[in-house]
Amino acid sequence: MAALNTISYEDGRLHIIDCTRLPTELVTVELKTLDECFDAIKTLKVRGAPAIGVAAAYSLALVSNASGAKNADEYLFELERAAKYLNSSRPTAVNLFWATARVLKKAKDNGDKSVAQLKAIVEAEAIEIQREDIEMCRKIGEYGLTLLSDGDGVLTHCNAGVLATSKYGTATAPMYLAHERGMKLKIYADETRPLLQGARMTAFELKEAGLDVTLICDNMAGMVMSRGKIQKIITGADRIAANGDTANKIGTYSVAVLARYHGIPFYIAAPSSTVDFSTPTGAGIKIEERAPEEITCGFGRRTAPEGVKTYNPAFDVTPAALISGIITEKGIAKPPFCENLARIIRGN
Repeated sequence: MAALNTISYEDGRLHIIDCTRLPTELVTVELKTLDECFDAIKTLKVRGAPAIGVAAAYSLALVSNASGAKNADEYLFELERAAKYLNSSRPTAVNLFWATARVLKKAKDNGDKSVAQLKAIVEAEAIEIQREDIEMCRKIGEYGLTLLSDGDGVLTHCNAGVLATSKYGTATAPMYLAHERGMKLKIYADETRPLLQGARMTAFELKEAGLDVTLICDNMAGMVMSRGKIQKIITGADRIAANGDTANKIGTYSVAVLARYHGIPFYIAAPSSTVDFSTPTGAGIKIEERAPEEITCGFGRRTAPEGVKTYNPAFDVTPAALISGIITEKGIAKPPFCENLARIIRGN
């Protein structure tokens, strides 16, 4: 298991690995203020839906600990304002909203307590969210492992690994557990343009952990599938609609289409908190659009003409019809997802 500590919180101090510095520098930075936390999420220093949720919870803990509120009403107003601010940092990853809402609810449910007591409650809730994230990722790994066979070639897109969670990852969790148990997998990581999360992070963390990983360009995926090198595909998710439509890093939809053509099972791995039952289909998922410079100056120098028009959505939506199964910490949902996601996650 990789010894990377993506998010750490101890004695009221929050540290993250700055993912924008990888793979050439492994740098841990301390986040001290709400603005620094917002910036870390917005600029992808911390990224990946589960990690964003954990970071947001700890961000509220920092706000809570620094609060000078004289009573519970003032305190709750301050905490709610901070949560709204954090929620505006990135619109697609549902774990962000889930985590801030959970911390806020915990605080409001204890609104009759003193400010000092509320501070302890909020901090404990943030710590519990991270503990649950680690446990959820391991359970996802256990369920996902049942889908893999010794010798499989497994393709993944973007980074849904240790660097996107507190530990194990989501899409990579079965890979790490397979490695721990002596299974031999051949993992292919798409580079994932334009920000190269697959190249800078997935390839980095899997190589560091001693797994057999091969980096490929995004536009090589179809050829690699056609040559019989891929038996399974597992990606993460930033939001899953009630019907199973899934938003993930741009390019995931293309991988799913290629997988269907080549008859390769395509799986999504994500915690149950990523499933948004309030969004019926993928059409209701808001897709973040990012700065043109990520495309025009993506390698530290200009690679496109000045003034050229760009279109830079950070995510796309893979239709449920292309997904073989959704792996959660509560089990694997198979189609039809409208019924089976609710049955597995909610028990109904």
